Amino acid sequence: MDLKSNHASPVLTDPAQVNKSRLGIHSSLSPSLSGKYITIPRRKAGTLDDVRSNGWLDSMKSSSPPRKKLIKDFNVEVAPDDTDIAYGSWMLKYPSALNSFEQITNYAKNKKIAVFLDYDGTLSPIVDDPDRALMSDAMRSAVRNVAKYCPTAIISGRSRDKVYELVGLTELYYAGSHGMDIMGPDKHAVSNDHQYCNKSTDPLGKEVNLFQPASEFIPMIDEVFRTLVENTKGIKGAKVEDHKFCTAVHYRKVDEKNWPTVAQLVHDVLKDYPRLRLTHGRKVLEVRPVIDWNKGKAVEFILESLALDKGDDVLPIFIGDDRTDEDAFKVLREINRGYGILVSSVPKETKAFYSLKDTTEVMKFLESLVRWKKWEEEEEANRPRSP
Repeated sequence: MDLKSNHASPVLTDPAQVNKSRLGIHSSLSPSLSGKYITIPRRKAGTLDDVRSNGWLDSMKSSSPPRKKLIKDFNVEVAPDDTDIAYGSWMLKYPSALNSFEQITNYAKNKKIAVFLDYDGTLSPIVDDPDRALMSDAMRSAVRNVAKYCPTAIISGRSRDKVYELVGLTELYYAGSHGMDIMGPDKHAVSNDHQYCNKSTDPLGKEVNLFQPASEFIPMIDEVFRTLVENTKGIKGAKVEDHKFCTAVHYRKVDEKNWPTVAQLVHDVLKDYPRLRLTHGRKVLEVRPVIDWNKGKAVEFILESLALDKGDDVLPIFIGDDRTDEDAFKVLREINRGYGILVSSVPKETKAFYSLKDTTEVMKFLESLVRWKKWEEEEEANRPRSP
């Protein structure tokens, strides 16, 4: 991976005055450059009014809303049982990527396609236990075949090591923790003077390149992870995951009446960490560093690393199902060179161009892409050459 030294460093998104040093760290927090961070005295636990007033509870409910609410939010006036009608109306704006495949490939002619994939809900179905979210052998084969023809990356909120373990394909690029931990095959030179780049080895012992723009936050995230594990012990169904550069608190299996308690516990811990922020996924609260880095930034970085960030001969495609994938969809809309594809069986507002209903349709789309690339290569090989 050609990790270029002139790539813009991530900067803090805190609205307070920022010292625009290379790391983009607040001047008041500059001692943290040494790997240390400021310890703030523990505050007393807050009240549930804290999470109600700041909208956390509303965000928790909206992160995986009931089907009826989704229909209402899209302003489709239908009865609750007429979900197919609502979905059909929604697809007029976000048509099926399968039904639009010819349109997509017509645009893709003579272009290099780069494929970016979320994991949960895209390559594997959403399940109550994250450890049981396994992709099928058929899906793994589809992804492997796509990677033969197109640079392919998995960009997930999970830790990079966990996604690598679940997917198990060495030929891919992996970006864990929403792009804060990127690993690429060692077939491009690494710029040794880039402060966020280093070489490492994958679980098979092969040398790989890493890009980790939030590495200084690891001790802080680890401390938060351990604190949240301890504080949520008494909540049945709560699960805290260490994603190395962020911490996830899953409440999918928590009784809804206890969601306010989960939110308040996370709120109380984050009071002591002003350089961390909360984001919401599908029935999960995620604690992340306050840096300007997300799945969209990861897409841009990987494209640049592959020297695919210039010109009009590249077509990036990002397939994802979660709110965090919207950052990538937004980037592709802004550069007006690629397609975001949302995986959803219900209407959702999105920055994507196209949609797919579920993981089965994702696999069909990937298989169709492989067949088309094979046909395109055969056509090119058989094309008469000028003498």
